[in-house]
Amino acid sequence: MDLEEKLGILTNAAKYDVSCASSGASRKGAKGGVGNAAASGICHSWTSDGRCVSLLKLLYTNACMYDCSYCVNRRSNDVPRASFTPQEVAGLTMAFYRRNMIEGLFLSSAVAISADRTMERLIRVAEILRNREHFGGYIHMKVIPGASRRLVERLGYLADRVSVNIEFPTDQELSLMAPDKTPEGIRSNMLSVRDRKLELLPSLFRGSRPPAFVPAGQSTQMILGAGNSDDREVLNKAESLYQMMGMKRVYYSAYVPVNLPLEEAIRVRTPLLREHRVYQADWLMRFYGFQAREILGERRFLDQKVDPKAAWAVDNFHLFPLDVNTAPREMLLRVPGLGPRAVQRILQARRLAAISYDSLAKTGAVMKRARHFITAQGRRPHLLTDDPGRVYRALAGEDKDAFRQLSFLDTV
Repeated sequence: MDLEEKLGILTNAAKYDVSCASSGASRKGAKGGVGNAAASGICHSWTSDGRCVSLLKLLYTNACMYDCSYCVNRRSNDVPRASFTPQEVAGLTMAFYRRNMIEGLFLSSAVAISADRTMERLIRVAEILRNREHFGGYIHMKVIPGASRRLVERLGYLADRVSVNIEFPTDQELSLMAPDKTPEGIRSNMLSVRDRKLELLPSLFRGSRPPAFVPAGQSTQMILGAGNSDDREVLNKAESLYQMMGMKRVYYSAYVPVNLPLEEAIRVRTPLLREHRVYQADWLMRFYGFQAREILGERRFLDQKVDPKAAWAVDNFHLFPLDVNTAPREMLLRVPGLGPRAVQRILQARRLAAISYDSLAKTGAVMKRARHFITAQGRRPHLLTDDPGRVYRALAGEDKDAFRQLSFLDTV
């Protein structure tokens, strides 16, 4: 099997792993033109400051010894199999990089022979890139569940980010869907990364500069809809990972049934809207000061008609309206239509003078949403209502004319 065939198989096999925030593209090169954006495994990731970086995304091998119910690469599936060598992966990475097509590598793998043996191959790829090719670009690699702490630490000094997929929010679901994986093995890998980073902190405080260990942190992924977990269990697990494991990011993937015959518990494709709502709730926990129990209230699943922030505001309508000239920052962040940047501008502006209602839009506030929950100097449009039911319908787009100013042409 030549290198191009391997590349086709192993980039396609990697598409279900979303923990690099990937988005594919496919564009055939025109005759006489320069460049070819064929679907060759290039994905996009975003840095903390908003920059988009292109990554070569592939599996080292899809020949797996595990038989996970949800995975297309399970050993009982009749799919084309292929494996790279460390030299091939490093060579591909450098070839793409020198052509200015990528800025880094995202490398995962199925479990071949054993977790430690697979990890050794991934580490060898990183060693060739860093030590022989002197590659200074971004490297994100997967930790194989159950790999030894020694190997996890070796990889951590070579990669910018590592991740081990927790897959499911509960141990029971993991045991049912992936009987070859153990919750203890996954937690052990996460703890290895967290503890090593904590051990290096005193050196940083003393002013010394130890070798960088996973400078971009660790991430993980959960599958939505493959088991029976509701959104409450998903968000509670994510909150625990952020607080206890120092997780940089939790990614979510709506389940796509890729195996036939389908098991009873994972028969239906998960709607992408559910994935979208969970991401929105995750954003509220990370940047808006929400706790998982607050977001859902008494619900088991997130509201599908409105976003989680709007649903919370309607459920707690008795806390509103807020005066933007006096409300604290933490409450302003809970107003639908106000993001961190708009809130910061409001706080800065009100130090100099009282903010008028008409000037709020200049802060970046989305007034179509925020107007139901705020006042400025005691003023708000007279058309607004204090009925949370009508506000909910307006936010859901079901009552578009409820708060529209009448024109002279309207009949009364």
